[in-house]
Amino acid sequence: MNGLAGSRWIWSQWRRMTQQELVRSKGNWTSLTHSVVYFKMRLVLLNGKQTLLRAMSNRTRRLDALMSPNHWRRIVFIAALCSCVLAIPARAQQQNEPEDPEDEKKIGLWLDQGISTGLSANKSLDVEFHERLDEGMSNLFEYFVQGGVAFRLRPWFTVIPIYRYQRFPANPAIDYESRLQLNLTLSASRGPWRPILRTLVEGRFPDNRPASARLRFRPGIEYTLPFRMTRRPVLVASDEFFIVPGNNPFANGGSSFTQNRFQVGVRLPIGDSFSVRPYYLLQSVNLPGGWDTNEILGISLAFRIPRKTKTVRSQQPSGGPSGEVPNPEEP
Repeated sequence: MNGLAGSRWIWSQWRRMTQQELVRSKGNWTSLTHSVVYFKMRLVLLNGKQTLLRAMSNRTRRLDALMSPNHWRRIVFIAALCSCVLAIPARAQQQNEPEDPEDEKKIGLWLDQGISTGLSANKSLDVEFHERLDEGMSNLFEYFVQGGVAFRLRPWFTVIPIYRYQRFPANPAIDYESRLQLNLTLSASRGPWRPILRTLVEGRFPDNRPASARLRFRPGIEYTLPFRMTRRPVLVASDEFFIVPGNNPFANGGSSFTQNRFQVGVRLPIGDSFSVRPYYLLQSVNLPGGWDTNEILGISLAFRIPRKTKTVRSQQPSGGPSGEVPNPEEP
């Protein structure tokens, strides 16, 4: 209680005891009566102090209980339980979504063909054809064609707007998909080494599914092997990360990080305008049941149609050395 309420309570107790003693002494107020009222008032105040101390002690115990580790463990457990309950409808909704039709199953075989022809000293037309087989290289589950104009704005920077049309022959949920892509490639040669960073911005428009966006980041490295050959083979390695920043119309593990592809291969230049690149790829897909990883063997063929003028013929096209077309190896 505060000071004003305490003073009122003490005054009311004093008046009550005084009236009781006056009644008992029949209105005869003496020093003995005064002493009796005084000692009774001391007892009341002492009991009140003990009651106040007990109340403060109980309050302290309640605060200690609230701040105890066991209490916070209970709160954390209840919050985690509520989160799990709220996540059940979202996970059930994700399981109802169809799986991404480009996901590989078991051991696969990827076949890639790319054709590049120079339009000017810093531009080229690139067209690519891709076939994807999975289930032990026996099922043609995807094929597509894409094309775009490569603009070599700087020796180390290339921009390629791309349109792609692909079909999924064995998929019961999705027949085809159109994509708009923007390829941004940074590369620089350092002796036999050539680090590369490719960023691919995709707009996906599948059949019977909402449109979505996806970002793909692929850092990589190329190393020209030090063999005594006119056309040296090139070791190629990269690791690509797939990020879906917004709505994902396909089944996933609940994260924006949906896929990862690690690959290593060797590009073998056969001539000035043709190269072959066998490669090995690991595709990991983030599904509702967890990450699913499959192995893929691929063969990439790159053709370059040179221009007839000497000026263009003496320069490397935007597709890279040894007739390699920009990214004919991945969807």
